[in-house]
Amino acid sequence: MAVFRGFKAYRPEKSKQSLIPALPYDVMSSDEAREAVKGNPYSFLHVDKAEIDLPEGTDLYDDIVYEKAKENLLSLENSGALVQDKAPCFYIYRQIMNGRGQTGIAGCASIDDYKNNVIKKHEYTLAKKEQDRIRHVDTCDANTGPIFLTYKKSDVVDSIVSEWISSHNPEYDFVSDGVEQTVWVVDDSETVNKISSAFERVQSMYIADGHHRCASAVKVGEKRREDNPDYSGQEEFNFFLAVAFPDDELKIMDYNRVVRDLNGLTADEFLKTVSEKFEIEKSVGQYRPKEKHTFGMYLENQWYSLRAREDIIDESDPVARLDVSILQNSLLDPILNIKNPKTNDRIDFIGGIRGLDELEKRVGSDMTVAFAMYPTTVEDLMSIADAGLIMPPKSTWFEPKLLSGLFIHHLS
Repeated sequence: MAVFRGFKAYRPEKSKQSLIPALPYDVMSSDEAREAVKGNPYSFLHVDKAEIDLPEGTDLYDDIVYEKAKENLLSLENSGALVQDKAPCFYIYRQIMNGRGQTGIAGCASIDDYKNNVIKKHEYTLAKKEQDRIRHVDTCDANTGPIFLTYKKSDVVDSIVSEWISSHNPEYDFVSDGVEQTVWVVDDSETVNKISSAFERVQSMYIADGHHRCASAVKVGEKRREDNPDYSGQEEFNFFLAVAFPDDELKIMDYNRVVRDLNGLTADEFLKTVSEKFEIEKSVGQYRPKEKHTFGMYLENQWYSLRAREDIIDESDPVARLDVSILQNSLLDPILNIKNPKTNDRIDFIGGIRGLDELEKRVGSDMTVAFAMYPTTVEDLMSIADAGLIMPPKSTWFEPKLLSGLFIHHLS
């Protein structure tokens, strides 16, 4: 039984709907953010990447960065650029990218559901990344970026959402980075209660994207509980900002790999060794995998198709049967000597949004071989999370990204 409730969001005043929202803090560098905000003092990057308003070279983890984020957030609120709803609402959030839509509900999830594994994880988190977001959330006294959750489709939730959309005009409707962004404010208390009740019948929710932000939000909530030992459990710090999407509307894109060298092998030696574990065929032009356990490989201006041989596939193990695991365990590790892809600087990862041209470009510059992956599925993600297991690094790439600055949840 999942807890999901409405909240009184701070959100853009309507005339600022396309000026404030911005891509998440972790998908661009400080230099890219500085460029993106030129001429736009309202961009939420001034909050989520506040170092852009400080001298270049400022330590990203200096106290002054978190204080500047708080100052910039309060400035947006006090100026009226961000306004707060008077009563708890849910927010229907639809994104359309390249003709494909996904419609979720923005609300607040429970830190206890995270701790009790009602909200399930599939990634490890890094302490340094957690600590950064803990300080950001704690200093700003707010969740500034939503966690991307998914759940097994609910006909009841779908019906409520469809009915609201068909009978109400959207509050926001704009295009950002080529993605249509539309938001409806569900401000009727009876409908808000209906949505909460519908989620009580959802058995589990799953983190699709935002493991570090989620873990950090929970730890801030725990810290507030320690500071307020008489807490009731209903205070805002017991909840964190999330957008929940039904699983049938999500699309995971491929997360591709490029490697700097062949670990001392010639191209012919490498191909011969790879052929022991994979069936290899030359491809005319680019090769994009069309099914599980197939891979594209680009080497010396030639594309190849790879198909994993049956003896290296363990369909009984939800982690081992992932294509990212097969490639890692049967090629990257034993042949290219990449034991830990998270820490090895000879490998890099390229989101499928950049296309196969980007793989060719990298091999033409600083890399030697590229691997195009078949995307991990939402079913894979859920089965691994349900089993309490962890996905290998860089297994999933979700598009489109949820914008920050559309909804801000204050903790007090």
